[in-house]
Amino acid sequence: MRILLVEDDAMLGEAVRTGLRREGFAVDWVRDGQAAETAATTETFDLMLLDLGLPKKAGLAVLLALRAKKMSMPVVIVTARDAIEERVAGLNAGADDYVGKPFDLLELSARIHAVIRRHQGRPESVVRHGGLVLDQATREASFNGEPVVFSAREYALLEALLARPGAVLSRAQLEERIYGWGEEIESNAVEVYVHALRKKLGAGYIRNLRGVGYMVPKS
Repeated sequence: MRILLVEDDAMLGEAVRTGLRREGFAVDWVRDGQAAETAATTETFDLMLLDLGLPKKAGLAVLLALRAKKMSMPVVIVTARDAIEERVAGLNAGADDYVGKPFDLLELSARIHAVIRRHQGRPESVVRHGGLVLDQATREASFNGEPVVFSAREYALLEALLARPGAVLSRAQLEERIYGWGEEIESNAVEVYVHALRKKLGAGYIRNLRGVGYMVPKS
């Protein structure tokens, strides 16, 4: 999953980006409201983590602008402003959840997954497909009844493909899901992770449409 982190505090932003990347998210980080609005309207993200007290453009104004443009990307407000009036204003402006600072990173990760599940119309955290059972809340997985372990980027790539079985994702689209801005991308990175996943799930689990991209077939 690709997350847009909007946070002007350098220490907190770095900690959140590092922690979420360890959880398998691709995280891009901007530090002001104008940059957030530009990024959100020019690139594709699965979710935005939005602080309210931002330079150049306030977080609430960013949220209102995105919703005015009919953008449905889920937004979780993450802020030290925890007064009831602030929460109500954020939720009424179109936020999908509201997390107060300080927060636990594991809880934030769980809230991200929960918001995305609701956005996708899925009531539970468990994904089942072709013998694979994947719990997105715990990142535990089994295949044909046997436990299987994925690296963070293997997991992120697989999660992207399982979001829409039957849909083809190009190499560039998959790179966006597993790498954030500034991370070095090896030329054959996607192929390497697909190969590793096929070794664990079977050669036919992920299909390659030559010159187009990759997909998992519909069940």
